[in-house]
Amino acid sequence: MGFVRTSNQEDDEAGSEASAGAPPFPGDPDSIDWADPELVKVHYDVSAWNWEQRAELSETLAERNVPHTWLAEDGIDELVVPELAEEFTDALFEHLEAELGPFPIALDPGDPGREFALDDAPEHDLDALRAALLEAGIPHRWNGVRVIVATDAEDAVDDLLDAIEAGEVASADGEGAPDGALHDLYAIADELARDPDDANSRERLAALVPQLSPDAPPYGLAARAWGTIVGAAGVLAEALGGDAEPVVAAADELRAVTRPYV
Repeated sequence: MGFVRTSNQEDDEAGSEASAGAPPFPGDPDSIDWADPELVKVHYDVSAWNWEQRAELSETLAERNVPHTWLAEDGIDELVVPELAEEFTDALFEHLEAELGPFPIALDPGDPGREFALDDAPEHDLDALRAALLEAGIPHRWNGVRVIVATDAEDAVDDLLDAIEAGEVASADGEGAPDGALHDLYAIADELARDPDDANSRERLAALVPQLSPDAPPYGLAARAWGTIVGAAGVLAEALGGDAEPVVAAADELRAVTRPYV
């Protein structure tokens, strides 16, 4: 889903009555007074969506009689709906994500981001980067051949660009890691760092590690970074047979090396 913000913080209890499965506004959507200071509005940042995705979104909103408008300011494009329609619109975003996605994750408005100028990059490298940023779930925004990414993802994108240039990024058609492996490893490491005796996380790690290969990274992740993660996961798996302290230390390390990519 796009980044969401509310432009009026006053409570609107009517919004809680909206049904995600039915049009939330039975009247004339053109009757909405968008300049009304009492109207609570919800903004969805769709700056990173392409034209076809925005067209599908707009068409669906119109078909379901959902009042909406568009706002463009300072390079950010937003869909705006009244709070009454928020629940329905949230559900619509999830549906379109499943049908058309994955969609880019928009930058947080409070994050200045880190810009990468890719003027000299060949088109196939740009395509690889676009796909990799989507797959990795890194918040970003494109401006021609320049991309602005979340500040805390700068190092991860640096590694990714190096890997793309070196031809070390896994292709979408190749045999990669199990679906969700990267996020699962982070979640397991986070749990074991806090509770080294957690039985569920121990079982999940023991089942997952044998399925991992340093030569088969998830799509969009650099092989070198994935090799480090797989190595840290193996160290943690071996530590499970001993005392709690080595488990916590190994879990901390696995969590640290996976954090930039989840």
